[in-house]
Amino acid sequence: MKIISLCPSNTELCTYLGIEDQLIAIDDYSDWPESIQHLPKVGPDLSIDIDHVESLKPDLILASLSVPGMEKNIEALKKRNLPHIVFNPQSLEDIARDLLTLGEATGLKDEAGKQAVTFKDTILRYQDVADKIDTKPSLYWEWWPNPLFSPGGINWLSEISRLAGGYNLFEDVNMASIQVTAAEVIEKDPDHICLAWVGVPLRKVNPGLVKKRKGWSNMKAVRTHNIHIMEESLFCRPSPRLLDGLSKLAKTLHPQAYNHLE
Repeated sequence: MKIISLCPSNTELCTYLGIEDQLIAIDDYSDWPESIQHLPKVGPDLSIDIDHVESLKPDLILASLSVPGMEKNIEALKKRNLPHIVFNPQSLEDIARDLLTLGEATGLKDEAGKQAVTFKDTILRYQDVADKIDTKPSLYWEWWPNPLFSPGGINWLSEISRLAGGYNLFEDVNMASIQVTAAEVIEKDPDHICLAWVGVPLRKVNPGLVKKRKGWSNMKAVRTHNIHIMEESLFCRPSPRLLDGLSKLAKTLHPQAYNHLE
């Protein structure tokens, strides 16, 4: 089967299902795994070259509404009657379900079932540890520095935070992504600040900018030097790679409690 992925999380779903060798093209931001970086690129997620996609005559195209702006690409696929699947994951359960959907579409239902079970089992192992942690620190996740954007309760990062023995500062907001004010963050006074700036290379994520914000130097997270640079690829893409991010976060917050989990 000839598959084209239009965003990194879908590319990673293919890799976890073991069908990355069926990919014939990927979007510009699919930077993992290294073994497929030679494939043709069909553009950035917001500006997919649909003409190029169509010219490659794929059997299946993978789109995702988890990427803002993907709607126009999906409309173009519909207009041209190109075979496609649209994922829209907001939770870890959704990611497991997407694995099953991809497996069904590619004739690998059994393998997808095994991968989904492994994914869920890992989550349960982290949940078992988290349940035994009495003091759970608060986390302010920052997706964008100006204006400030943070994940709300309808997002996998709220789940990841709980599984790692903490909690998302804005988990009570019933939205996937929210714009917040500096004053709100100051008032909530997080124990940890996690910088996962979407689309920004790690080398350009500067904790110093956070420290310079008016009033932020008095927050617990800043005073205790708990400002963490978190890789976008491990925290902002709804794929099984989130478990690698979970491992990093858990060992950052509670290294002794989670050290035995790999």
